[in-house]
Amino acid sequence: MVSFADPVKQEIWSTLRAMNDAWTKGDPDDLSKFFHHNMVAITATDRNRLEGGAACIAGWKDFCSAARIHRWEEIDPTIQVYGNSAVVAYYFDMSFEMGGQTINMGGRDMLFFVKESERWWAVADQFSPYPA
Repeated sequence: MVSFADPVKQEIWSTLRAMNDAWTKGDPDDLSKFFHHNMVAITATDRNRLEGGAACIAGWKDFCSAARIHRWEEIDPTIQVYGNSAVVAYYFDMSFEMGGQTINMGGRDMLFFVKESERWWAVADQFSPYPA
């Protein structure tokens, strides 16, 4: 379990963990509690960026509909706080079943958060598998 001495970083990390639990273990619709309505994402599988919280949630839901996630883990996170903004970067390791195949995959994820109305919101995400 990752813990940060800085209470602001710990709050951001707890938000990120709850967000990832929402789509890896729970209901991806719950991402509406974490994705800002103006979020943008660059994903490993979409040519064009996803624009808007609804589009981002739909993208995550599509993945969850097509895959059964067996394992998800964030590794070696770093958090940089800039006032009411923060960048979180970490590596991930996951296993999921898709199309009858078990896929083990690792990669990188970097999210940008802003604090609005006393909550941290994901406003940008870019993730990709490790390069070949």
